[in-house]
Amino acid sequence: MATSTWQQTESDHNTMPLYVSVPEGTGPFPALVVVHHQTGIDEFIQGMAQRLAGAGYLAAVPDLYHRDGADCQDDPRIRSQRLGDRRVTLDIEASVKYLRNHPAVDGRRVGIIGFCMGGRVVYLAATTNPAFKAAVTFYPGNTGRSWGRDIPSPFERTADLHCPIQGHFGEDDKNPSPEDRQRLAAELTKHNKTHEFHAYAGAGHAFMDSTKESFRPGAEAEAWPRSLEFLRRHLRA
Repeated sequence: MATSTWQQTESDHNTMPLYVSVPEGTGPFPALVVVHHQTGIDEFIQGMAQRLAGAGYLAAVPDLYHRDGADCQDDPRIRSQRLGDRRVTLDIEASVKYLRNHPAVDGRRVGIIGFCMGGRVVYLAATTNPAFKAAVTFYPGNTGRSWGRDIPSPFERTADLHCPIQGHFGEDDKNPSPEDRQRLAAELTKHNKTHEFHAYAGAGHAFMDSTKESFRPGAEAEAWPRSLEFLRRHLRA
C-alpha cells in the first residue's frame, strides 16, 4: 500500500507543506506534482494523491495557501484570490525540486496533474517549467485570465508549452465552457502542441470529486483510466 505523510519544503522564503504519497516498493518512481482545487488539500485531493501512488507514481501536493499561515480560517474563495501567477510558479518550482531530490524519485520522469483552480495552474506550469514531461488538467477555468499585473495569462503562454497535455472537461460546465475548451484546443493546434481533450456529456464542473454533488461516476470512470494511460505513455513507457 502507498504511504502518505505531510512533509515540507521551502518556497519563496516560506515553509510550504506538501502532502506526499509514496508507492509501495523501492523505486525509483516517476513522480507527479498534484495541484489542489480551490478548497485546498482536502479529502478529495488527498485521495487523488493516494490513487496515483497506488498506480506507481510518487505524488506530492504543495499547499499553495502556505503564505496565509496554518491558522488561517478565511473562505477558500478569498484565499484563492490572494494567489498570483509569479508566486504559484515559485511554488511549483519548489515542488519539482523537492521531487527531484527525493531518493525514491526518477527525476527525469516528472509530470503534473490538477483539478479546477489546479487545472489552470497545470496549464500555467506546463508553459513555465521545462521539467514536466506530461500534464493532465481537469476543468481548467480562467486560463485566459492573468493572476497578476503586466504578465501573460496561461492561455497567452501557449506557444511556450513544454510537454504533451491532456484535458478533461464537462459538457455542462460554465467555466471552462465548451467554447473555452474549443478555444484552448485551437490555440494548441495553432502552435503545434501535442494535446488531447476529452469532454463528458451530462457532467459539469468538479465531476471527479466524489465528495460533492457535482460528482458524475460515469464521467469519472472514463476520465481516470484515460489519465493513467496518458501518464503511463509519457512517464512510464
